[in-house]
Amino acid sequence: MTDTSTAAVSDRIYDRIRTDVILGRLAPGQRLTLERMRSAYGTSIGTLREVLNRLTSEGFIAAEGARGFEVAPASVENLRELADMRLLLERHALRESFEAGDIEWEGRVVAAHHKLATIEKRMLAGDRSEGETWKRYDAAFHNALISACGSKLLLDTHAAVYDKYLRYLVLASVFRRVAVHEHRKLLECALARDWRSAQRALDRHVRECVAYIVAKGLVPPTQ
Repeated sequence: MTDTSTAAVSDRIYDRIRTDVILGRLAPGQRLTLERMRSAYGTSIGTLREVLNRLTSEGFIAAEGARGFEVAPASVENLRELADMRLLLERHALRESFEAGDIEWEGRVVAAHHKLATIEKRMLAGDRSEGETWKRYDAAFHNALISACGSKLLLDTHAAVYDKYLRYLVLASVFRRVAVHEHRKLLECALARDWRSAQRALDRHVRECVAYIVAKGLVPPTQ
C-alpha cells in the first residue's frame, strides 16, 4: 500500500471513530479494546493506534497509559467550558459574518434554516426518528451564520469546539421546543444584519440549553 493510500485509510478510520464518539455510538468512558476495534472498523492495530493518538490530542479520546484508550468522559464542568468557548468564538464570528455577508451568504443561511426548520416541524409533531439529521442540520445552520467571517482559522477552531459541544447534545438527547423560535430569531437577525441582537439570542440559545441539560441531570456532575 502506498503512503497516499495508507493516509487515506487512516483518515477514513479517523472520520468514522470521531463521528461515532460525537454521536454517542462510543459512549463516554467506554474502554476501547484494540482487537475488538480492529474487527469493527476493519483496519490494522497500527492504524488504530495512530488514529486514537490523533483523537487523544483533540480531546475525544483519553489515553490510559498501559491500559490503552477510552472515550473521553463527559461532565457538567466540561460542558460549561465548551459552551463558554463556543460563545466566545461564535459571537465574534457572527459580527464579522453579518458585516461581510453578501447575497450568496444570505442564500446559504436561508437554505440551511429551511432544512433545519423542516426537521424541527416534524420533531414538534412528535417524530423523533431523525434526531441525527436534526443535529447535522442544526450544526449546518450555525455554520452558515458565521461562514462569511473571513477567517478559516476561526471557522476551523469553532468547528472543533462545536463538535465536542455537540457530543453533549447527542448524549442528552436534547430537543427544546423553544429552540425552534431561537433559530428563527437568529435567521431574522442575520437577514437584518443585526449582529448585536444575534449575539444576545445566541447567548440565550446556548446557556438555556446548558441549563436544561444540567437541570435534567443528563450528564455526570464531575469528571
